[in-house]
Amino acid sequence: MEKFNVLQSTAVPLPIENIDTDQIIPARFLKATSREGFGENLFRDWRYDSSGQPNTQFVLNDPRFQGQVLVAGKNFGCGSSREHAAWALFDAGFKVVISSYFADIFRGNALNNGLLPLQVEDSVLERLLKQIEEDPGTELIIDLPAEQLYVPAWEQRIPFEIESYKKECLLNGYDDIDYLVSQKEAIEAFEKNRVWVY
Repeated sequence: MEKFNVLQSTAVPLPIENIDTDQIIPARFLKATSREGFGENLFRDWRYDSSGQPNTQFVLNDPRFQGQVLVAGKNFGCGSSREHAAWALFDAGFKVVISSYFADIFRGNALNNGLLPLQVEDSVLERLLKQIEEDPGTELIIDLPAEQLYVPAWEQRIPFEIESYKKECLLNGYDDIDYLVSQKEAIEAFEKNRVWVY
């Protein structure tokens, strides 16, 4: 996985609540088993009409909004547990999703795939969405080591929480196997010194 430290980016606002994983990546596109290529079908049924033409009213087709941060409504990633939802978001270029609530399984899948689910208070989310819609050039700075979201336009730092193990994995670009490999010396020392009981 890519290392994640500090990200500075504009953002894409998606003020819709209860976005489920079938809306993020519809089931008919789950035939592949590798992570690549899912981004082109991210929010497929919202981005395109029934004839396959871009829906100009949908935010991902609006050239004003760009960036590696998706700011979405409350309860993001609910529904089925498909890991492909995280794959699609990451493949489409998103490194962070900001919401005021994430479904637990989606949160885990996101973190396992290098995508940071950043949870803020409802009031902060509402203000962020309004800010970005009014000024698409609004920049956000996500400082993972400090666990802070900085909004320069507000001159405000907003703390967020992340479990320490997943934070270490993101900072180092580790998946679970990479993390175990990084602990090889400690594991070997433990095995060498442990007391065996038969």
